[in-house]
Parts: sequence; C-alpha cells; structure tokens
Amino acid sequence: MVDTSIPVSEYVARRKKVLSSLKGAVGVVFAGDGAPPLRGEWFPNFDFVYLTGIRNEPGACVLFDASNPDPKKRIMLLLKPVDSEMDVWDGYRATIGEALRESTGFETVQRVYRLPLWLREAAKRSKKLACLHPLSVHTAPVSPDLKIFQEVSARVPGCSIEDRSDLITELRMVKSSRELKHMGDAIKATHVGIERVAERIRPGVSERDLHNALIGGFNEMGALRAAFNPIVGSGERSTVLHYKENDQIAEDGDLLVLDCGAEINGYASDITRTFPVSGTFTDRQREIYELVLKAQNAAIKAVKPGVTMVDVDNAARKVITDAGYGDAFLHGTGHQLGLETHDPGTLTKLKPGMVVTIEPGIYLRDEKIGVRIEDDILVTRDGRKNMSSAIPKTVKDVEALLAKSKGGSKSKKK
Repeated sequence: MVDTSIPVSEYVARRKKVLSSLKGAVGVVFAGDGAPPLRGEWFPNFDFVYLTGIRNEPGACVLFDASNPDPKKRIMLLLKPVDSEMDVWDGYRATIGEALRESTGFETVQRVYRLPLWLREAAKRSKKLACLHPLSVHTAPVSPDLKIFQEVSARVPGCSIEDRSDLITELRMVKSSRELKHMGDAIKATHVGIERVAERIRPGVSERDLHNALIGGFNEMGALRAAFNPIVGSGERSTVLHYKENDQIAEDGDLLVLDCGAEINGYASDITRTFPVSGTFTDRQREIYELVLKAQNAAIKAVKPGVTMVDVDNAARKVITDAGYGDAFLHGTGHQLGLETHDPGTLTKLKPGMVVTIEPGIYLRDEKIGVRIEDDILVTRDGRKNMSSAIPKTVKDVEALLAKSKGGSKSKKK
C-alpha cells in the first residue's frame, strides 16, 4: 500500500512537521477521487503522496488535529470503506487493523465517512482551519479543503480560515538523502534512454522509433514510466516547445530536440539534449548551440542558496539577449523538480537540498533550428552540483556520442 522506497519513518516525520507548523490549526490533505481509467493511470494529489507514500487510495485524506485530547488521533488517515463488490474490479484493499496501521505509520486509521464528525469536533476545539491545498484562481473550482472549511465555519461559530498553502510545498522543495538517491537513479535511467536514442539517430529515422528506443532505455534501468510525455522533435518540430506527436521523419541536416525524463520510485528527472541528425553540427547550428550552452553555464553558475529562479533566469537571458536572440528565448530557464516534473515553488529563494532544472533555449522556426539544453541541478551549501553532468552536451562530446552509432553518418558542414 505504502511506497516503501521511502522509509515509513520518513513519512511519519513529514506529517509531524506539518502538525507542528500548523500551530494548533486544523488541516486536511485529500488524495482526490477517481477510478482507474481505461487508458493511462489514476494519480493522487502529490502532497498526499508526499505525506503518506500511498498512491492507490482514491477518496482518502489525512486529518491534522493538534488539539485532539487523544495524541493518537492528532494525525489520522481516513480511507474509503472496503467494498468487496467493487474491489473485485479495482483491486483488493486491506481492512483496518494493526497490520494496516504499522504499514502506513498512522496510529489511527478510520473510514472517511467519519470526517464530518471529526472536523466538527476539531473546529469546535481549535476555531482555526488551515488551507493546505494550493489556492485556486477565481475561474477554477475552490480548493477541496477551503470548500469544506467554508461549510464547517458556517456551522461552527467563531472559526477562522487561514492560508497555509505553502507549508507542504516548502517541505517538498528540500529533498532528503533518500529522495536525492531516487532522483539520481532517475537521471541514470534517463542517461541510458538518451544513449539508446543516440545509437539510432540517422537521416530517415522515425521520431517514433527514437521515442520507443528512449522508453526502452528507461525500462532497462527499472523505470515503470516516463516522468512526462517525451519530446522527440526534429527539424521545424525542434522549435515547438511542447511538441508531442513524435511521428515524423528526421532528415539529413535537421537538429533533434530530445526533452525527456525517467521516473524511478516516484521521483522525476528532466533532461534535454539537442542532437544533429547527420552526426555533426553545421556551422550555423554550432553557433546557436554554443550560445545556448554558454547561457546554460551562466545560469548554472548563478545557482546558489539565497538566489531566486528569477536571478537564475536573468543570468541565462542576458547571454542570449546580448547576442541578439532575446525574442527567440520563449520560456523560463527552469523549475523545481521532485515528485513532479514541475514541482511547486519556483519563486522561492533557493536552499540547500532543492533540485532545479536549468534549460535555456533558442528557437528559429524559419531556419528550422531549435536548441534547448537542460540539466538537473542540486543546490548545495556552497553552490550547486550538476546531477546530470555525465550526459554529454558539449559539441565535441555530442558528436563523439553520435559517432558511436552504427547508422550515423557525417554530412559536409555548411
């Protein structure tokens, strides 16, 4: 039930930090509802996963109730009731007992139909309700905890509702040693996937064949899935930021942007490399490529505790803008990475233990030149560490990697 790639004790410690930080307020984190789809997977709320390691319990929630007179009920796991007629379709679920409590690390596990009662009693004692889910924009539905708290406060006089939506985000941004190990393993799997692509790059190859080779490399290293839909875009398609079809033919003279990441034990990687399909860069392609690499190196150098991703973005953007290509740099330089490819918390000041991506790019549609280079960077006490530095990215190293391909061929430089 619980993802044991992270020790149960670590999940328990995370929940205790939340309880302590709430300072007596009541909080609820919902897994979300849903059923296994016919295509794809059902994914729970990632804050719920971070706190529990549970990915297969739609309708579940964690209740934080610091003022509960029973210490065992200050952090409770609430699950939907077991339904034998439904479980035969979707999977058999454990009944509540010592084995379930031990495996999840919760001293109290109850059924979610008791949530209204527990919330009422907690609200009467605390009078403080804290929103832990991200707040919604006004055009979207109200976040699930705020919606419920509005109903509770209408029935329990004197309750206040406060915004603590950054609390879990701040915890998630700083990675533990176990989390960093899983992310390192995901990067290694991505490296193998990229190598499998490099082995097959040649004029006339299908982007879909390269896509399949990439996923095969991930699978070799034990990945159950990609962290996101890979981008395998050649020629003009290399200039499409979120190209997803991956179904065209890579031609001689094209560049190919490969934006990809394996997921290992629930943790994501996110790497981009740009390859010349012919095996060598043309002079023009090299000019743009080395400019993007220079911008990336400047941004990586800017990563250190106390700066923001705005500062990092400015370092990359200055290089590209000064060279006259500012309008061709169409996106931000990076984002937080972790349980999600785009983990929350981009605007915060960087702290040791955070992992961010650095991915400047230049996109020249008229020339069919798209270049993006991306690495995963760990913020350290003294600066940074490039977790994906082993994956070739200089012009020399990229061309050497492609030269190993049996089908690789070199075209005359233009």
